[in-house]
Amino acid sequence: MKRTLPGGRGAGQAPGTRSNGATQLSERDRHELLKEARALLRPPERRLFFQRGLTLGGLAMLTGCSVTDSDEAEHLLMKVSRFNDRVQAWLFDPDKLAPTYPASMITRPFPFNAYYSEAEAPEVDGKGFFLQVSGLVAQRDIWSLEQLAALPQEEQITRHICVEGWSAIGRWGGVPFATFLQRIGADTSARYVGFKCADDYYTSIDMPTALHRQTLLTLTYDGQTLPRKYGFPMKLRMPTKLGYKNPKHIVEIFVTNDYPGGYWEDQGYNWFGGS
Repeated sequence: MKRTLPGGRGAGQAPGTRSNGATQLSERDRHELLKEARALLRPPERRLFFQRGLTLGGLAMLTGCSVTDSDEAEHLLMKVSRFNDRVQAWLFDPDKLAPTYPASMITRPFPFNAYYSEAEAPEVDGKGFFLQVSGLVAQRDIWSLEQLAALPQEEQITRHICVEGWSAIGRWGGVPFATFLQRIGADTSARYVGFKCADDYYTSIDMPTALHRQTLLTLTYDGQTLPRKYGFPMKLRMPTKLGYKNPKHIVEIFVTNDYPGGYWEDQGYNWFGGS
């Protein structure tokens, strides 16, 4: 099934589901899932259980639940997703950097990707724009683009990896997100940072990723003001995350200990979304 993702942010429906929400499991699918589960139970493959997370087939075998029932399968899929989130978070190394590349390797043109056409991308008035900040922060001031541009800036040439299997290399510039969180007095012991966007998208990330050295609140692309098609007025760029975790057109940032979910994550995509 072909899906169109907003900057790598997933499809219009959850993975493995029909448009009415029922999970599609053919005879071949069930056979492969059971085969996978049996493999998980054999050494040395058991060690991979802790290295790579559990899958639907493995969980079905371990729990004895049937994967032929769509409701049960949906329940199992959510269990698998949440378990994999915990495993990925446990394996995440906040000091490990994603690869960077020379300018000669930039993908030109960098692809537009969304669940809407490029012509339908939101139009945000930069002159009247103010970023809202809320939640567990000491300073809840609003931020203009000029104020954000006055903060220390960095650039990176990194690879965007889409959950659909494609990737592209781009040049992004902006404020190290850890610097911004420090400026607003964010409680860095909190669990989550959430984002609301002008295109009605929303997502959230874990605090260790928010503080990662390569997590960037981007204001430019390839040395120019961030184009509308790439997420103006700002995009969170995280080369350690899959594309759907990188929100565009950000209008509000909040810090919280309450699980905020995300647009595609609430429909079945893994929440951690590590690349």
